[in-house]
Amino acid sequence: MTTSHPFTASVFIGTSLDGFIARKDGDLGWLTSRGEAAGDDLGYQDFIDGIDTVVMGRGTYEPALTYDPWPHEGKHVAVLSTTLEVGADPRVTVYRDLDQLIDGLAERGTKSVYVDGGQIITTFLRAGLVGEITITTVPVLLGTGLPLFGPLGGDVPLVHRSTKVFGAGVVQSTYGVLRQEEDPAG
Repeated sequence: MTTSHPFTASVFIGTSLDGFIARKDGDLGWLTSRGEAAGDDLGYQDFIDGIDTVVMGRGTYEPALTYDPWPHEGKHVAVLSTTLEVGADPRVTVYRDLDQLIDGLAERGTKSVYVDGGQIITTFLRAGLVGEITITTVPVLLGTGLPLFGPLGGDVPLVHRSTKVFGAGVVQSTYGVLRQEEDPAG
């Protein structure tokens, strides 16, 4: 498990009540429509203003190509992928494995990372790289889709930091990720 790194990594993501981040085909309409109904940006702008780097996998990167404007303007974007062509998109840096990614972020002087996408979030959690998780839950059951978390290889102890209720029944909770040596009571 990797624990030494010069940056903080945070998750900020929306899920259905049953824990899915997208439908099987990647559709997010169920999430975006309810987010708009909440009448707020749900704290996203404050969160992203404190981030200098966005890390994602190919499965999150490719749908982002359809957004106009590019959603990560002004941020360094790192994509962890074994299949994307390196250098094909000047807006992103492609890394082939986690060690290469961590080294690359350290070399850039990265301070704060937004970890986006279920597989990358799971990878970062397994490696002990995530410090905080904010999950915005919308009141819908999808029944099937792309889950937020995959197998983690063991328990990931969390400490509750806050919960907010927004319009349209949207609930957002933030948790700190405890290191193995930390006491969850304190």
